[in-house]
Amino acid sequence: MTGCLLSDLVALVVAVAIALAAPWSDETLPAAPWALLALPPLSIILLYLRGQYRQGLRPVLLNDLSTVGSAVSIASMALIAVAMAIGDSDHAGIPVTLAWGLGITLTACGRIVMNALQTHARMNGRSRRPALIVGAGLIGRHIARRLRERPEYGLDPIGFLDSDPLPVLGVDDRIPPLLGLPEQLTDVVQTHQVSHVILGFIYGADQRLLPLVRECQRLNVEVSLVPRLFDAHSQHATLEYLGGLPLISLRSPNPRGWEFAVKHLIDWVGAAFLAVLLSPLLAAIAIGVKLSSPGPVLFRQRRVGRDGEFFDLLKFRSMTMESDSSVFRPGPGSAPGGVEGRDRRTPFGQWLRRSSLDELPQLLNVLKGEMSLIGPRPERPEFVDLFRGDIERYGERHRVRSGITGWAQVHGLRGQTSIADRVEWDNYYIENWSLKLDLRIAVLTVLAVLFGRFEE
Repeated sequence: MTGCLLSDLVALVVAVAIALAAPWSDETLPAAPWALLALPPLSIILLYLRGQYRQGLRPVLLNDLSTVGSAVSIASMALIAVAMAIGDSDHAGIPVTLAWGLGITLTACGRIVMNALQTHARMNGRSRRPALIVGAGLIGRHIARRLRERPEYGLDPIGFLDSDPLPVLGVDDRIPPLLGLPEQLTDVVQTHQVSHVILGFIYGADQRLLPLVRECQRLNVEVSLVPRLFDAHSQHATLEYLGGLPLISLRSPNPRGWEFAVKHLIDWVGAAFLAVLLSPLLAAIAIGVKLSSPGPVLFRQRRVGRDGEFFDLLKFRSMTMESDSSVFRPGPGSAPGGVEGRDRRTPFGQWLRRSSLDELPQLLNVLKGEMSLIGPRPERPEFVDLFRGDIERYGERHRVRSGITGWAQVHGLRGQTSIADRVEWDNYYIENWSLKLDLRIAVLTVLAVLFGRFEE
């Protein structure tokens, strides 16, 4: 994370230099520099204390920008407060305010550039570190598959250590090879120059993992572990100590509680505002649909919402009204969506789907209380029955209202993509829900509509 530190420091120094070079009056300029010059180091210290310069799996850009804004703001307010305390606020306030605005803007731009460069390097096979996975069972294979699918995490899974691996290991070329037993950790790390070890689940007592952790620390190798009962963990969990014994208190959001009541109020107000704001666009699309082919403007389809209740999901019609006698079945492990069976989309409908504007009538579903602006996407009853039996924890999505957009969709899981991956992302959303997470999804949705798929 040295690159981010240097980028932040340069951006803040440039902001201060511009503020100092501004044409201040003779009375203001001599008193301002002490506060301005303190802004870069104080902001860097605050960012360091917020963990911004620790090595993580990958930066989360929206979170980073939020942290940058708050750190520079706190530093600026602290300097102005000190200036007020010593009676110098008239001199320091305006220059520090200018440096504050420039500091946030330039630092944010630097972070965006650094994030883009780092992601590009990792996507092209550079700047990736060798990772070793301990445990070659289902969880270990899932970790390896996820790291292979998402190179932006910066880890290249080179192999497994396990004394009792799954028998299919080594048959699939996408699965890394078995490199030895857990007791051979030191030799494998040194031979393959491993810089990160991920501890999954292995056969036997958990006490077998503790020596591996200690050995990783001795070798100065980063180590991560998958917690037991990981399905119950969320960002709402808190760590406390009973003497020297750590206790993790688990808490999940209550879909019937006051927090979700606030969310649903925001949904209603937001949907009403968007419906009024976008009414000219909605009218233009309705005319375009009517002119594109005979038939109704809106397409209605039965979906399953919260608590398993049925409702009619609304979309702008994007296909001709010709009948299609073929029976569509999604591919193995895939969700339905996109073009199912014969392609009956009109040219105007193809554009609607590419831009996702066909989903806008679902604002009416939100106003009727059937959906939220953000949540897991609803599915048709026949596929709900199919997936509930095949996919573990599929039914948990029905604890909350369905959404127009969701955590899975902004990560590229639209159309006929992996249903298991969708469930994983959607259940993450439900367990870790917050208004801040909804805001992140809303921003990512807008960016995805404007620029295509957008990674955080």
